[in-house]
Amino acid sequence: MGAVSSSHAAVVARTKWVSTRRASPPVPFIDALFAGTAPDGGLYFPERFEPLPASTLDRLGAADLVTIGTAVGTHLLAGDISEQAMHALVGDALDFPIPLVQVTDRIWALELFHGPTLAFKDVGARTQARLLHHFTDGTPLTILVATSGDTGSAVAQAFYHVPDSRVFVLYPEEQVSDVQEAQMASLGGNITAVAVGGTFDDCQRLVKQAFADDELRKKVWLTPANSINLGRLLPQAFYYFLVARLGTHAVVSVPSGNFGNLTAGLIAKRLGLGIRRFVAATNVNDVVPEYLRTGIYEPRPSVRTVANAMDVGAPSNFERIRALYDDDLDRLRADVIGAAFDDNTVVAEIGRVHREHGYLLDPHGAIAWLGLQRALAAEPEATGVFLATAHPAKFREVVEPAIGAPVPLPETLAHALARPRHSERLPVSYPALVDLVLR
Repeated sequence: MGAVSSSHAAVVARTKWVSTRRASPPVPFIDALFAGTAPDGGLYFPERFEPLPASTLDRLGAADLVTIGTAVGTHLLAGDISEQAMHALVGDALDFPIPLVQVTDRIWALELFHGPTLAFKDVGARTQARLLHHFTDGTPLTILVATSGDTGSAVAQAFYHVPDSRVFVLYPEEQVSDVQEAQMASLGGNITAVAVGGTFDDCQRLVKQAFADDELRKKVWLTPANSINLGRLLPQAFYYFLVARLGTHAVVSVPSGNFGNLTAGLIAKRLGLGIRRFVAATNVNDVVPEYLRTGIYEPRPSVRTVANAMDVGAPSNFERIRALYDDDLDRLRADVIGAAFDDNTVVAEIGRVHREHGYLLDPHGAIAWLGLQRALAAEPEATGVFLATAHPAKFREVVEPAIGAPVPLPETLAHALARPRHSERLPVSYPALVDLVLR
């Protein structure tokens, strides 16, 4: 349903976007952006990767995020969007800092939690909202997204009051933090928070079923907003280029749940960014570290942990990663190592790092930190960067007992907690979801 603006559609795209399952024809970016998934059920990614010119990579080494986003975004979407339009779009979306903070002599934190919802997903969600607006002609959109935590609040804030859009955010009831629920369920207006009586994997299955439902898509123009959508995924590649400021090929540790963040990092590497290797750091939902270790990939039901945004037993974006490497496990192992940690280890490390280094970690950042320690122990000459993906105050119920002290609440979170909230309760039932969307 719907249409794209003819002024944009008339531009001939230089890059085609293909399905991870290779059973659907290549499409232009605009089609991939609005479809989310390919007709064969796969996820879209570029047909080929052209590395950035060496001169551009040199220039971006000391550039700010808007300059990086403009250059990388225009390169990825060559022929689909002008540099001028991309600069305006990125400048409006990424109006907050992303600092590199030194924690020890060898370790830096890339703090991605300074946006409106204090989580890294602000980068992708805010850019996606503006990309969708750029390419539409005012046709109403229905945004449908599953979240295990921070995706929902980021998407809700990014699309709040955006004209001609409705947003349904599905999250597992009683399995997100109080702050995360407040940020999703207290907005109202064009945002509907949906508390599903199941797990994140149940939420994700419902969303996938909706996007595969041709009858539903004849009635509403459905667009996904989690990292299965290119508009959310690709902007996450931007901030990896900030690591180049360290002037070395660093080891980068990524807290990984649905694996969109790591996918974006691997895309940045394909574009020419010098990263030594990545750590796929997970909680006990460790299907990817197990695959890297054994070569056997066995998705399974998710287990609830203190790092709830990573409680994913069947990560969607890992399909993209396998496609990027043509399912060549040895090539993937050359770029990515896995690590997994249980709750007791994570909580203890939050306390230890606070005592010894004066740095405050949230549970997801703590997992990335732990993964980085393991990687750097094997490479004593390397510099390390871990992604700090959420403000510790969003997980006060975990962090405060770990450090034995209160965590100050940022003003934006205090306001969200003070607002009344309302969620639609939904069983794990696809017909119930359809009724809600068509209501």
